[in-house]
Amino acid sequence: MAVIVKYVVERNGVEKMTFAAKNEADAYDKMLDMADDLFVVLGASQLLQDEQMQETLAMYLAQHKDDVLQALGAKAKTVKKDKTTEPNEIQTDVKTDTAEQEQANNTTLNLVAA
Repeated sequence: MAVIVKYVVERNGVEKMTFAAKNEADAYDKMLDMADDLFVVLGASQLLQDEQMQETLAMYLAQHKDDVLQALGAKAKTVKKDKTTEPNEIQTDVKTDTAEQEQANNTTLNLVAA
């Protein structure tokens, strides 16, 4: 006989979701908490009169919190690494000294003026 551990997320006596891992259940519960808080904010805004729309939008925003935080500037965008670079290949950046850059700019200006 096998023993199976299940983690159930329940709200107001209603079973919402069942998980096999505790961290997944905690993350889902936290997302539902965010959706509840967003529902209150949307309700106070008077922008959406339909409570079903408020609930749907609140859930959507909670599910996509990383995108929302990036859009608000609260979280830096993640940069995808270029997969074309070989693992053993070393990329180096060549930086030009400021004085050398100014000299190059002046030379270009002199050529244009002549």
